[in-house]
Amino acid sequence: MQRTTQRRKKQLARCSANLKIKKGLLPKEVYVLSAVGFFVAVGYGLIVPALPLFAQTFGVRNTAIGFIVSSFAFTRFASGLVTGRMVDRFGERMVLGFGLFFVAISSFASGLAQNYPELLIFRAAGGLGSSMFSVSAGALLMRSVPDFQLGRAQSLYNGGFLIGGMAGPAFGGLLSSISLRAPFFVYAITLTLSSITAFTFLHEKRLGKSIKNDQSKTERVLIKDALKLFPYRAALMYSFLSGFVLIGMRNSILPTFLKNNLHESTAMIGYGFTLTAVVQAIALIYVGRISDKQGRRFVLFIGSSLVLAAIMAIAVATQTWTFMLAMILFGGGGAFLGTGHANVVGDLFGGKGGQVVATWQMAGDGAAIIAPLLLGAIADHISDQSAFVVTAIIFASALAVTLKLPETRRSKKEETN
Repeated sequence: MQRTTQRRKKQLARCSANLKIKKGLLPKEVYVLSAVGFFVAVGYGLIVPALPLFAQTFGVRNTAIGFIVSSFAFTRFASGLVTGRMVDRFGERMVLGFGLFFVAISSFASGLAQNYPELLIFRAAGGLGSSMFSVSAGALLMRSVPDFQLGRAQSLYNGGFLIGGMAGPAFGGLLSSISLRAPFFVYAITLTLSSITAFTFLHEKRLGKSIKNDQSKTERVLIKDALKLFPYRAALMYSFLSGFVLIGMRNSILPTFLKNNLHESTAMIGYGFTLTAVVQAIALIYVGRISDKQGRRFVLFIGSSLVLAAIMAIAVATQTWTFMLAMILFGGGGAFLGTGHANVVGDLFGGKGGQVVATWQMAGDGAAIIAPLLLGAIADHISDQSAFVVTAIIFASALAVTLKLPETRRSKKEETN
């Protein structure tokens, strides 16, 4: 009798899920993850304007301040594979919730720091929790939706982060005017609420269950097997190139180039970056549907073309309008490119294999660490334009890979047509 009841419940759940898919509704997990991502991004944005100023109160110079920023990224990068193992063993929900709570503790401790070494240690430790969150959330998102909805799901998730990232710095500036420690405490609160949300609403057994080491390959994908696939190697390359340009180059040498060469004001530079975020947010509304309808290869080609055009526009920029045009292209290209290569990984593995997802994200994190150092050295010893030209040459490989990339979206709907 009990078994019969359980079977009926499972059948009803399947029917409900199929009905939602037919209506075009996304699974609940997508909305929960997007909401969590929004609050994480808001909290992160709160401390962006406060962190350098807070570190400066301990009497350190710009190099030491930069080291605090880099330490978080380095810890996040270095712990990627460890996080992947944790996801494979304990499940996405468990790692996601504890990862958010770990960053909350790190942020709270940073707000209590009494000297530079304490701030450095507490902030760097947060990189581990950030890695736990991003890898588990990425894997969970890919596991929760069929491939013909993956583009929309990824766009919604990225949109949550983007909007939160736009709202956070504004409130962070207000909090910083009250106290430089306040943003860290508020960030800890938003992360704790996000952790509670994850544990509360992502409660299905299939999401929180452990994945044993003796599990079949259909349930757990190994890196050595994933690397045999050209589309996965291409996704690693796209992740690296996206991090190199959209984070590394854009956030390091671009602002100084605009100020020193184009003589733009700090306010105008800020307007340009805001324009990029707005364009990206608008583009994400449509990119997901385009990816699900036209395929990943099409989206990646558009994204690569737009980003390459933006780099070339910056390299020859002599006036403000050229800079603004480049920022528009960065916004559109970033939306297409980010959604595209994430969908490729989702199509191939469906989020199965935490280390596979972790390695893909680590490629982008590693590029964000390498690019400022490499391009900064080129700009210092040769010129800013040379750094942009080198970036364009490196990024051009993305277009070459796109031409060889097979389409990875193979939904059941297409197979039956």
